Amino acid sequence: MEGDSAGFPKELVSRLLHLHFKDSKTKVSGDALQLLAELLKIFVMAAVRGIRQAQAEDAALVDVDQLEKVLPQLLLDF
Repeated sequence: MEGDSAGFPKELVSRLLHLHFKDSKTKVSGDALQLLAELLKIFVMAAVRGIRQAQAEDAALVDVDQLEKVLPQLLLDF
């Protein structure tokens, strides 16, 4: 996912949201779906970079330290 502009389809984000709504009649606007899809994309990018950072440090788990190191990189991407 990293390095390309592909993200999460709005239909998938909508389906994931509706699985957790208490009221099945709840609606989500297209703009909200687009924003949530972008947030999911950023979250996944942070997780992938955190994993790579942990691997570079020979750490068995990703913790806050690795995520703090990669967050500034994410800011440069946007």
